[in-house]
Amino acid sequence: MLFGLDGVEVGLIIVFLCLFGGIMSGFPVAFAIAGAGTISFAIIAALDSAGILIHQAIATNSAEYAALIAEGVARDSISVFRYPDLPREAVSLFPQGWETALDRNIGFIVNRMNERVIAGASIETLLAVLMFVMMGITLERSKIANDLLTTMARVFGPLPGGLAVSIVIVGAFLAASTGIVGATVVTMGLLALPTMLRNNYSPELATGVIAASGTLGQIIPPSIVIVLLGTLAGDIYSTAQEQRAALAGCSDALTYLGQPAVVSVGTLFQAALLPGIFLAFLYGAYAFGYALLNPSKAPAVQFEEGRPSTTTKQDALLWLVGVPILLIVGAIALGFAGLIGPQDVAVSSFSEAGETSSLRTNVSASCQAAMIELHGQEAWDIAVAEQAAINDAGGVQLSRQLSAEELIAARTAAIGNAAPIGSGIAILFIGMGIVLAAARGINPLADARPLLIGAGGVLLAFILDAVLIGPMTSPGTTFVLMAVPMAITLYGVWPAFERLAQNELIRVVFPPLVLIIAVLGSILGGITNPTPAAALGAGGAIMLAAYRKLQEEGRSGVSILLASLAIVVMLLFGVNFDLRTGLATTTAADWIALIIAQLAYHGAFLGLLYASWVLLRTGVLGPVVRETAKVTSMVFTILIGSQLLNLVLISFGGEYYIQDFLKSFDSELKVFLIVMLVLFVLGFVLDFLEIIYIVIPIVGPVIYGGTFDPKWVTIMIAVNLQTSFLTPPFGFALFYLRGVAPKQVTTGHIYRGVIPFVLIQVLGLAILWIFPSIVTIVPNLLPSN
Repeated sequence: MLFGLDGVEVGLIIVFLCLFGGIMSGFPVAFAIAGAGTISFAIIAALDSAGILIHQAIATNSAEYAALIAEGVARDSISVFRYPDLPREAVSLFPQGWETALDRNIGFIVNRMNERVIAGASIETLLAVLMFVMMGITLERSKIANDLLTTMARVFGPLPGGLAVSIVIVGAFLAASTGIVGATVVTMGLLALPTMLRNNYSPELATGVIAASGTLGQIIPPSIVIVLLGTLAGDIYSTAQEQRAALAGCSDALTYLGQPAVVSVGTLFQAALLPGIFLAFLYGAYAFGYALLNPSKAPAVQFEEGRPSTTTKQDALLWLVGVPILLIVGAIALGFAGLIGPQDVAVSSFSEAGETSSLRTNVSASCQAAMIELHGQEAWDIAVAEQAAINDAGGVQLSRQLSAEELIAARTAAIGNAAPIGSGIAILFIGMGIVLAAARGINPLADARPLLIGAGGVLLAFILDAVLIGPMTSPGTTFVLMAVPMAITLYGVWPAFERLAQNELIRVVFPPLVLIIAVLGSILGGITNPTPAAALGAGGAIMLAAYRKLQEEGRSGVSILLASLAIVVMLLFGVNFDLRTGLATTTAADWIALIIAQLAYHGAFLGLLYASWVLLRTGVLGPVVRETAKVTSMVFTILIGSQLLNLVLISFGGEYYIQDFLKSFDSELKVFLIVMLVLFVLGFVLDFLEIIYIVIPIVGPVIYGGTFDPKWVTIMIAVNLQTSFLTPPFGFALFYLRGVAPKQVTTGHIYRGVIPFVLIQVLGLAILWIFPSIVTIVPNLLPSN
């Protein structure tokens, strides 16, 4: 044995040294990883062929090993770490020769590239990375981030520590729009750091809050970290739980767990929402508290007012807070009362299948014992009773085709249960009512008649919907009846938007906020998956940036606004009409709706082309495309290189050696703590991409193969990586900030400034550990996708 170490241990050290040397060599990381895998395999193969590397494996033909098997110990749980006294035998790292291992690796590489990069199930989700990157870079290059920083500084600057609080808010905004840590830290470092220093802010607080807020992109959706981690975690969790079920003697994970072993990127976005907001709140609270205790190091700053406000506190409280809350609470109350809700009366021509028991009970004795241990005796007894009741009733009732009388009865019941006011119409007009109220609060001295007329249109829409529109009303008739109140409401909404545009805060914050809500809302609400939402975000960012450029040139952005309106029209008609052609049930109204939707589609497409031309003409689109191509190509090249490195580890048993070491601990908690500590340390020297694609596939089968909630595990890993991004001396966010900081800001200032935020991150991790419901509550309340 070389240096008294097992051959596999020496192989792992060689791989690590090659990887570390490759990264430190200055070569692009994407190519350094693949090179490290190739070089380490060559070194290990040469040492193995020379007989230098010897692996002391458990002798499976020994009497002691056979005794353990006879006692019922699973073969997969027998390892040199758990049973160190078992007889060993010296074997080669490549029992069939390195040539066979190389041939097998090449085959695996081709299969994995096909599965994960070219045509696999996860490639559609990975496409979201490209469009989220483009969305973020477009917003950054169009100077929308600069506008946000300036506006937020004016709003919060007069408060103690107001500039620092504004940095946290803008950091959360940029995190929700970019998801790229480096871009966010560099942008805020260039724009905000000089302003904070000029206003006598402590360099420590200024650099700390910028670095910490920049890393929020690691956790706040749509985070690229979560997209990449989620695509990998979903596969690992499913495979690990299937293996866990097999070891328990069950046929599959669904039987053993009582639920599918599935976790999606959309669900992880839902799980990350509250932790991200919570961390941002902790950052802001610390900045505000620091300013109160040290007013000279975070003074209040009074910026020059852009335009005098005519809004009093009473008007702001009434129209900007009171009326919107009243409208929303009133709509929710009407929904609980059954007056607002869905009006869909479509019924299936087949009956619903009968309910099955909460757990499958027709299982082997070993599976039964494992399920009782997992779910508890009470849950098993309830499932047995449920299954007995089902058997007494003749078994599970299968789905069957309904008779004509049953269909009529089902349709009549659906019509009777439909709400008087449709939820779609209610949401649309309540939203416009909030716009009218906000416009009144922004400028209470202006003529109120258009706003009152618009409010009358909102009221008329509710009355017509309740009186004239029922669940059997055709979409065409509904459209005609709603045209009059819609026109009346828009008569007030148009001047309302003009008044809102006069307010600097709303003018700057509202457009990117709407884009973020549209992207995240479609994902978190279960309407679509991340890829179409990312496409919407990229297109919206291009149109938003083009509109801003046109405004800078003093030109009208009406064409961009009309294209945005065309998207809204397209969505409305797509939701309310059946746009499929060639059906026997296609009506004249559906044909008209199809024509209008087609016109809206072409209008939106032409608007997007015009927006792209504006950005190309102003020199924005070229850098955006180049930067997007560079980032996404780096991601996919690292993906390919990391697969090569992982296969090298698998070829000589390194991956399974590490997994056996982790499995040797009896406590699942200890294993997870060890993994979290390792990830934290590796975060000093490796980027999140390398950690996700190199480390997670190794430790993932262990941490995702236990009883911990996979959503909680994934979010804890993401927050942990965010912490390592901040921690001195190797945190990547610190290097990004050091590169753009003025000369008077030293590395010591940056290190001292981030330490409190590192402690806040650790506190956040501890709180998420103690209260895992912070992660799971949103996915449990919202629909999954």
